[in-house]
Amino acid sequence: MGLLSGIVVAGLGGTSAGTLGWPMKLQKKSGFEHCWFPGMIFGLFLLPWAVTLLFCPNAIDAYRSVDISYIVKSNLFSLAWGIGNVLLGLSLVRIGASLSFAILSGIGIPLGVIVPMVLKGTGLFQNAPDLNSPAGHAVLGATVLMLIGVLFVAFAGFGRDRMLNTSNVTSGSGGFLGGLIMCVASGFCSVGPSFAFIYSQEPIIKAMTERGAPDWPAAISVWAMGMLFGGLVNVVYPALLMTKNHSWKVLAENPKEIGLSCIVGLNLFLAFGLMFQGMLLLGPLGASVGFGIYFVLQILGAQALGLISGEWRGVKGRPVYQMLTAIALLMVGAGVMGWAATL
Repeated sequence: MGLLSGIVVAGLGGTSAGTLGWPMKLQKKSGFEHCWFPGMIFGLFLLPWAVTLLFCPNAIDAYRSVDISYIVKSNLFSLAWGIGNVLLGLSLVRIGASLSFAILSGIGIPLGVIVPMVLKGTGLFQNAPDLNSPAGHAVLGATVLMLIGVLFVAFAGFGRDRMLNTSNVTSGSGGFLGGLIMCVASGFCSVGPSFAFIYSQEPIIKAMTERGAPDWPAAISVWAMGMLFGGLVNVVYPALLMTKNHSWKVLAENPKEIGLSCIVGLNLFLAFGLMFQGMLLLGPLGASVGFGIYFVLQILGAQALGLISGEWRGVKGRPVYQMLTAIALLMVGAGVMGWAATL
């Protein structure tokens, strides 16, 4: 039952991440920076710290009892993720969404799945099986299926853009090569939140639960402290954009759209919180399996959002078949990944 719960919870986290941007499609007057600034304050700071301080007794004392190296380590990982998020946004307009997300997934999936089986995490993740084991072989097979699925997603995206003539590639601001380099760097950084949790969770959760915190708030407390640097990047960057463009007033003029921004932050809070909890529920192999399932559902959620919002309206033929093939491969890969956790 714990295994099934872990698969469902990690999958829901990925779905929440994949559909993160749907409130932004409803915003008519706010730019990226006006949405991202309040959204990230709400999702990366207010929500996790509210859960931690309300439901983890003596939380500050618990943090003080933890070896500072774990907190520094998690924040360095989250800082990398924060920088990667900015680089991804910059690469989207240079090389297009289809190629950007294909590169991101092609680097992020194997890195996030394989590294925790080689360099063991903390707590129960220390007992993860090695790659050269039945579970390891199954995980590697699932990863290959996922990566082939990602290729088909990219092919379908290219085909859709050609058919609709909606490519957003531009040659300005560094051109294609600059966008490619930034996207590759973003792919390596995309595992930041996962690694921040995997390699720092055990001592923080132990300190919280010893003081009476329930399991889920204790897991959130890892994020509250460990994602500070990454959160700052995601708040400072849009603040700089608004300062540069003299557009802070847009926030005051559109309070309803701030509410939509907070939903973006809520989605991110749920995405990370559910992914972390799913990893724990999946047991020793949860760091790898949970991340793989999370990433697959993130991709599928993003494609579903695109379908619902009309991005595929008028598309026929090969791109549709490629996307259906991609969905099948990703789902089979996720299934094999879940099965690997039983071995």
